[in-house]
Amino acid sequence: MLAIIPVAGIGSRLRPHTHTQPKSLIPVAGKPILAHIIDNLMQWGVLDFVFVIGYLGEKIRDYIKEDYPSIRAHFVVQHHGRGTAHAIWLAREYFPPAQPLLIVFGDTIFKADREKLMGNPNTCVAVKKVDDPSKFGVAELAEDGSVIRMIEKPKIPKSNLALIGVYKIANSDLLLKALNEVVENEGAQSGECHLTDALMYMIDEGERIETCPVESWFDCGRKDILLETNAILLRKKEYPEPRPEQLQNSILIPPVFLGKDVRVLNSIIGPNVSIGQSSLIESSIIRNSIIGSDSHLQAANLESSVIGNDAFLSGSILSLNLGDSTEIKMG
Repeated sequence: MLAIIPVAGIGSRLRPHTHTQPKSLIPVAGKPILAHIIDNLMQWGVLDFVFVIGYLGEKIRDYIKEDYPSIRAHFVVQHHGRGTAHAIWLAREYFPPAQPLLIVFGDTIFKADREKLMGNPNTCVAVKKVDDPSKFGVAELAEDGSVIRMIEKPKIPKSNLALIGVYKIANSDLLLKALNEVVENEGAQSGECHLTDALMYMIDEGERIETCPVESWFDCGRKDILLETNAILLRKKEYPEPRPEQLQNSILIPPVFLGKDVRVLNSIIGPNVSIGQSSLIESSIIRNSIIGSDSHLQAANLESSVIGNDAFLSGSILSLNLGDSTEIKMG
């Protein structure tokens, strides 16, 4: 099956990190958000991918080619942010005629029952019950469980089933017809083309769309959710013990992920900390944080912080959101 993954967004809610790094390549629990998505789909047997790239898209292209040489990857460029329907429409030349396909948004880490989603003969959208549906696209259901309406960020929600950004489309031909309608008509009027509008067109054409509740879902679009996701995923996996040369006169409080060639000297690290490869941590206390690759922290006291790649920090601060290639000295 083909999976289409839109990763063209600029990720404004994760600045300053997304000034220099696509949102989908920000690390969580030891690997980029996008890697969690691809690894999950590969376990499902998916090897054909179309990535809709845009802002800093070459970094995504280079990452996929280097780290996932075994998948069949295609890339299309969305030059202007015209919405999710437009992004999927740009990949139309790769649609398998009259065959199912998957759409997975590039900032969505999820765990779902493969058979319930992929084995459903009908079009199926993944959903999760949420406390505040007004922040998400939501699905409203008929008595027989089919979707009768999907709406983006309703002011007065009639459902608490949030659309998480994972869709199994049973009929790619009908999807293309719906996308053409949305992009050429609605997009021409408002400039914004929502995938939910295309799915509603399919419903109006007689397509039965059902829902598949997911076990877990992480919408990694904000710093607080990013750190929460990092903590949860770290707790779900056991990581190898650090080599003696990595850890000197230091304490790790699990769960902690140390990337390749990380060195920790005279420090206390954890819980819920992931540190990217080739970083150096000296005389520091770090809790509930993500540290990028090739960074150097010295005498830092950090909690609930996200530090980018190739950053240098010297001093003592409690909470930071520090982008790539930044240098800060305190005192």
